Amino acid sequence: MRSFIHSISFFLFLFCILPFVLCQLDSNQMNTMIYISRQLELDTANLSWNATNPCHWRGVTCNSHSNTSVLSLSFSGFGLLNSSFLSMVCQIDSLQSLDFSDNFFESIPGEFFNTCGEINGLKSLNFSKNMLSGSLPTFQKFAGLESLDLSFNLLSGDIDSKLDDLSALKSLNLSSNHFNGNIPSEIGEYRNLIVIDLSGNRISGTIPESVGNLTNLEILILSSNQLSGAIPAGLLVIKNLQRFSANQNMFVTLPRNITNSLKILDLSYNEITGRIPPEFLLRSSLQTLDLSYNRLNGSIPEILSSSLVRLRMGSNSLSGPIPAAPFASLANLTYLELENNSFTGRIPPQIGSCRKLALLNMAQNKLNGDLPVELLNLTQLQVLKLQFNNLGGEIPSQIGQLNMLSVLNISWNSLNGTIPSSISNCGNLTSLNLQNNDFTGFIPDSIKNLKFLLELQLGKNKLQGRIPDMPSKLQISLNLSSNLFEDEIPRTLSGLEDLEVLDLSNNKFSGQVPDFLLGLPSLSLLILSNNRLSGVLPNFSKHVNLYFSGNPGLHYPQHNSPVSRKNRKPTAMTIGITFAVTAVAVVLAATLFRGNPREVTC
Repeated sequence: MRSFIHSISFFLFLFCILPFVLCQLDSNQMNTMIYISRQLELDTANLSWNATNPCHWRGVTCNSHSNTSVLSLSFSGFGLLNSSFLSMVCQIDSLQSLDFSDNFFESIPGEFFNTCGEINGLKSLNFSKNMLSGSLPTFQKFAGLESLDLSFNLLSGDIDSKLDDLSALKSLNLSSNHFNGNIPSEIGEYRNLIVIDLSGNRISGTIPESVGNLTNLEILILSSNQLSGAIPAGLLVIKNLQRFSANQNMFVTLPRNITNSLKILDLSYNEITGRIPPEFLLRSSLQTLDLSYNRLNGSIPEILSSSLVRLRMGSNSLSGPIPAAPFASLANLTYLELENNSFTGRIPPQIGSCRKLALLNMAQNKLNGDLPVELLNLTQLQVLKLQFNNLGGEIPSQIGQLNMLSVLNISWNSLNGTIPSSISNCGNLTSLNLQNNDFTGFIPDSIKNLKFLLELQLGKNKLQGRIPDMPSKLQISLNLSSNLFEDEIPRTLSGLEDLEVLDLSNNKFSGQVPDFLLGLPSLSLLILSNNRLSGVLPNFSKHVNLYFSGNPGLHYPQHNSPVSRKNRKPTAMTIGITFAVTAVAVVLAATLFRGNPREVTC
């Protein structure tokens, strides 16, 4: 029996105690980790660095079976200032990954590159989101390094041959620095590269033809630089290329062909001229195409990729009718932006087949005809912008079916009829702009049910009658100007405590300016010009810009007639404020989409 107990004890020792002896870092790595922890002077308890085994510390990863060696160190977001300890890190020769992102390093010791470059297994190095300055470090070793991220720093100078020895490199991210000069032609020799991101720098010149040699390349991002000339023909036919973003540069031409694998192509904000080659829109894999803010002309190709999710061609010189047939099969289209061109004809009813549309922007064109009733099928629509066209007819009475709408702008058209009461079913509206049309009749009482409405623009129509209670959240602007309203300024406006701009000008309001307007604490601009108001103006606070010309019987008390408030007409400042608050409306509207994983651009 005693022999059996001894056997059990030895068995328990082997399986319960011995692993804690064997599964520990070797003494060199243990001492190095303890030294590093002391050098960092961090709150080790909060980081779980008070444990006896560094493999249990936050940010430390050891080999999973035995915990005998450190494989990865992630000190991201530790708030580190002093980088002098980095050379000591390189004494851990088993390292595969080092992440020092999101700290405050201003430099990296030269010894770090000499020592860590000897670690053959080191595959990933991340110093992004620091304050590194000066030129790009020279990487003369690091033969096994596959991923290098130095983005979001203050590095400058050219790239040149600083990366010469990184033959295994697969991912290079130097974005959001101050690099200049050209993209080195030698970059074509790094045949293992899969991802290149050089965006947000000051790189100039042309894209070297040698980039076409990177046959494994999947992602190339060159946005926000000063690149110019033509895009190499060999680049967009790389068979593995899935994303090419070169927006905000100075490219002038488009290549004729693109690879079948390309999913995202962004060439917006360049100086590209000419017509759009049909090949850009028919590739079956293409999901996002952004050619906005260029100088393109001609028409939209008749054949579009059925995989399109985002199609952006705004702010060009495109013309002709918008082709109808392609939109009948774009089941995945979420964003369609064709604004600020010269398109003519009617809005294609087939757009109503794009049931996933969240944003439709055709503003500032020469479109005519009625609003297609098929647009009411777009029940996922959040932004609809059709302003500055020649559209006519009435707002469909079933407009309330678009209950996801946040921004509706159909201003500056020739729409007529009445404002349908069903618009109150668009319960997510934050901005409603119907100004400068030919709407008649009353403002529907149901308007008060738009609980999230921040801006209501109804100016320059033929509205009349009683002004109903307004949505209590109105903040940016309430514009009722240039209509046919009369009688006294209604008390229904008294509850708008958040309202900043109120425009009642160019109507037939009469009587005195009511004192309850003094109770609108956020009011900064009040326009009462060209009505039939009379009497003494209330004593508005100095932060309210007041315009009341065109009311001969309206005046300040003689003892309170500040020069800045004499009868005057709205000036360019007024117009500037109006544009500013409209921009704020767009930003505020966008906040409603934070819970929605799909981006909506207004």
